[in-house]
Amino acid sequence: MIRPLFVALRLWFLLIAFVMAFVVAWVFPLLLPLVQITFGVFLLLVGIDGWLLFRPTPGKQTAFFARRDVPDRLSNGDENPLTIYLENHYPFRTDVEVIDEIPFQFQRRDVLFRDRLSAHETKAIRYELRPTRRGEYSFGAVNVFVMTPLGFLKRRYQFEAGKLVAVYPSFLQMRQYELLAATNRLSEAGIKRIRRVGHSMEFEQLRPYATGDDVRTINWRATARRTDEQGTALVVNAFQDERSQPVYCLIDKGRPMQSPFDGLTLLDYAINASLVLSNVALYKQDRAGILTFSSQIGQFVPADRRVGQIGRILDVLYRQKTRFQESDYETLYASIKTHIRQRSLLLLFTNFETVNGLRRQLPYLRRLAKDHLLLVIFFENTALRTLIDQPAQDTEQVYQKTIAEKFAFEKKQIVRELQQYGIQTILTAPQNLTTNTINRYLELKARGAI
Repeated sequence: MIRPLFVALRLWFLLIAFVMAFVVAWVFPLLLPLVQITFGVFLLLVGIDGWLLFRPTPGKQTAFFARRDVPDRLSNGDENPLTIYLENHYPFRTDVEVIDEIPFQFQRRDVLFRDRLSAHETKAIRYELRPTRRGEYSFGAVNVFVMTPLGFLKRRYQFEAGKLVAVYPSFLQMRQYELLAATNRLSEAGIKRIRRVGHSMEFEQLRPYATGDDVRTINWRATARRTDEQGTALVVNAFQDERSQPVYCLIDKGRPMQSPFDGLTLLDYAINASLVLSNVALYKQDRAGILTFSSQIGQFVPADRRVGQIGRILDVLYRQKTRFQESDYETLYASIKTHIRQRSLLLLFTNFETVNGLRRQLPYLRRLAKDHLLLVIFFENTALRTLIDQPAQDTEQVYQKTIAEKFAFEKKQIVRELQQYGIQTILTAPQNLTTNTINRYLELKARGAI
């Protein structure tokens, strides 16, 4: 396919060549008629090319049409599919160059596509965008440059003058886990199959005994009352997970949560994981709620499982921003003491870098752990892990590796100190946050610890 840029350059080269030919013909007059005829044919072809491009198309408002199909919401941290539909209404083949004006937040200048469409053909160009910040994104126009088979000129079309799109927390990830949970395929996302110990679950119904059922669940009184044609039919008690247990995600918006990883901040990872976990909790018939905090209490969504609860949580998470102050855990404790009276599972998304940083907040965490089941979730520094695993080549690298090992050791010491006071912990890499959090939630639920 002849590319538009090359065609434009060729046109300029031809014009320069004709200028040089006229200069040569001025020196050699015998060549002048030939140059004039050639230049006349060139002008005729350019005129025909322009007429083909700009002539009206019967029955159509425009000879070429394009449309960008973009969702009203984009999912933060995920590859979001977009489509540009092209319709060629010309009665001949066209070469096209499409430039999509995407929002400046993506910092990309390569959203350019080239294609060839036959007469009256329709095509779709599909590509993906991965936003890394929540908020509003403004799309510009779709620019299409069209050329005829002659390729001397190209005509510019503009479509989709502009569109404002909101980037929300990762609802694509939420739907993925919801679908896997509905089809009992959570193991494909790294979720472990949790073996339930004992019967710390609610009674659901009586049902006939099936091979493989635990004999301890046989209901002998119901069995004695129910018989079939062949005699007595065994009846067992069927149990279900305890329902309507309150689950709160506590999201720290303090300065440490601004640290970046793979384009997203730790706050965005916590927000995405909170959204997925809340949806899984609602799917398990528990009540999900949200509380955000930093130097003061932010938004609070009471735990509930009414219709629309996940939508309310999504809207609250969409508006969260990091506050560059140290988080006040005393205010957090007082707010939870006031607003959350029932024993609940509290999942605290935060990031402690040093043991001293933990010890300043430990008295409040211990008080929370007395009234609720507290799970503290903080992040492993994967950059330090990479540095530790690399062999040192000189004295400077030995020093850097030693400092990295000191910080990694402090993270493990934080885990041990929390566990010493009976506080559940998760130390995870950011990319594994959602999977590890859901695994621990299901484990605690299976153990009846909530």
